[in-house]
Amino acid sequence: MQIGVVFPQTEIGSDAGAIREYARAVEAMGYTHISAYDHVVGAHVASRPGWKGPYTHESMFHEPFVLFSYIAAIAPKIGLSTGIVILPQRQTVLVAKQAACLDVLSNGRLRLGVGTGWNEVEYEALGVRFADRGKIYEEQIEVLRALWSREAVTFKTPFHTIPDAGINPLPIQRPIPLWMGGGQDSPISGAAASEKVIRRIARLADGWIALFQPDDRGRELHSLFVGFCREHGRDPKSVGLEGKLNAHRASEARWSESVAAWADMGASHLVINTMGDGLAGADQHLSRLEEFRRALPAPPKGQE
Repeated sequence: MQIGVVFPQTEIGSDAGAIREYARAVEAMGYTHISAYDHVVGAHVASRPGWKGPYTHESMFHEPFVLFSYIAAIAPKIGLSTGIVILPQRQTVLVAKQAACLDVLSNGRLRLGVGTGWNEVEYEALGVRFADRGKIYEEQIEVLRALWSREAVTFKTPFHTIPDAGINPLPIQRPIPLWMGGGQDSPISGAAASEKVIRRIARLADGWIALFQPDDRGRELHSLFVGFCREHGRDPKSVGLEGKLNAHRASEARWSESVAAWADMGASHLVINTMGDGLAGADQHLSRLEEFRRALPAPPKGQE
């Protein structure tokens, strides 16, 4: 199981030197990849009584493609994973171009995690109908893989028109691995996990970025996913699974147990999240990651 970290978007600040320190230190500790969340704009909640989203216009988010271009140059081994890019609110061909260039400049270290997101305000600001996100998303997966694999493509669908054109350079990975988020119970609306979303992940994704925990409910959702993979003629073990562990001080005694639970579930990847526990700046997050590394029976396996 590869163990990486969640880039502390909202808490690391905007100093480029601190980000450089963080990326190099994480790589030196032996973590295998950095995962970065994506939000382009945040809602100003003063004009939205009853706002339930976890982020606002005051929440800092570095743009993942730009951030990873910087990290790729200063940390030459660490893997790069978006966790997730909110794909339907972005132009598909532009995403294909950005991802391909990043894959080239990082020597094939990109894993593109994608999802549909939850923030209707963000969709409106980017000029995309929130209600169309699911239909756009399924088309985007096919378009991205085609653009990453062929010199020129032609598409004419409800949401995409590509008139015999292609991107250059093509990525090193052809196609770039596409992992999908979603399929968990919603902490925002309280809605139960959608079987439709889990089935789509099982049918289309190279891997699942799961936000459930390896408890009874998590095992139930994973069992559903395994069944859907088999229905679509896919070996569930061929589809990656990435879990997330919140390395908060209150859960320290269970860190090792949680890692073992994800391994028992068959997770191929795990990310360690240090946000949301009162830490600030790169140094405090790095200290927590070092504590987590020491708490495990063996340190996270580094890249060869």
